[in-house]
Amino acid sequence: MPVFALANAGLALHIALLRDALTSPITLGVVAGLVLGKPLGIGGVSWLATRPWFLGLRPTVGLPRIIGAAGVAGIGFTISLFIADLAFSGRRLEEAKIGVLVASVLAAGLGWLMMHAVDLLPKEVVARAGAASLGPVEDLAAPVDPERDHIRGPLDAPVTLVEYGDFECPYCGRAEPVIRSLLAEFGNDLRYVFRHLPLTDVHEHAELAAEAAEAAGAQDRFWEMHDELFAHQDALETDDLRKHAKAIGLDVVRFWEDVRMRAFARRVDEDVRSADESGVAGTPTFFVNGKRHQGAYDLDALTRVVLAARARSAALAAAGRG
Repeated sequence: MPVFALANAGLALHIALLRDALTSPITLGVVAGLVLGKPLGIGGVSWLATRPWFLGLRPTVGLPRIIGAAGVAGIGFTISLFIADLAFSGRRLEEAKIGVLVASVLAAGLGWLMMHAVDLLPKEVVARAGAASLGPVEDLAAPVDPERDHIRGPLDAPVTLVEYGDFECPYCGRAEPVIRSLLAEFGNDLRYVFRHLPLTDVHEHAELAAEAAEAAGAQDRFWEMHDELFAHQDALETDDLRKHAKAIGLDVVRFWEDVRMRAFARRVDEDVRSADESGVAGTPTFFVNGKRHQGAYDLDALTRVVLAARARSAALAAAGRG
């Protein structure tokens, strides 16, 4: 493509032209517009479009990758040269073409550096950036359905904790023992709901693991598989899933047929859609009585949140009786 652009630029390169281009406002303006203006414009508009007070759009990737892709948008060949040909003539046209060609080389390098920098970031940070760019969404879009959702704890508990999780997510793995402690501490006052949000762009085994959990659920062993998967987050290959199924006493033939045929892919997709409707893009994300929990999810933090929710529920119940 660069050879094509250079061949069709109709530009005779010589030392005098290159020397003049180094200080030409036209050349420098074209370079600045393509190399700096494109990333700033695309990145800025993308950020603005995700603001809840503007358009509130929900990108499928985070802003770091959008801005990285915007870096290569400064590569300007046919259209940039065509516009330069319309705007200038003579020596000015030559300087503008020099600017387009130089900007294309610089933008290609800048785009590569930006995308490489994103790749060097922790994958969880990149995944969470999608959620961070959206701004907080306070309400759980899909209410808990006892006939559908996987629930631990009493169905009539005054506090409901919903987690959108990913079996391969290390942060979800760290949160799992916290949830166990909360359930033990609050007993009949807390019910816990797990919903799937496999981050397939960073966790290659997460979606299959989620479907495997649902296949176990079809044999009334969802929570056993849930616990097994979190206990072995580094063992989520297909052979590992069969071993987990055997370990928890499943009919392995039936289990694997369901997994192989992706019998529960739609069920997992429903959770993913409900996560998207609730503005969730990272894991783990928690909702307490339908309201998003913002902040830490260690034992102390979640204990305070559950205590506050229980107190509010008790106050509302007392007011209703009064």
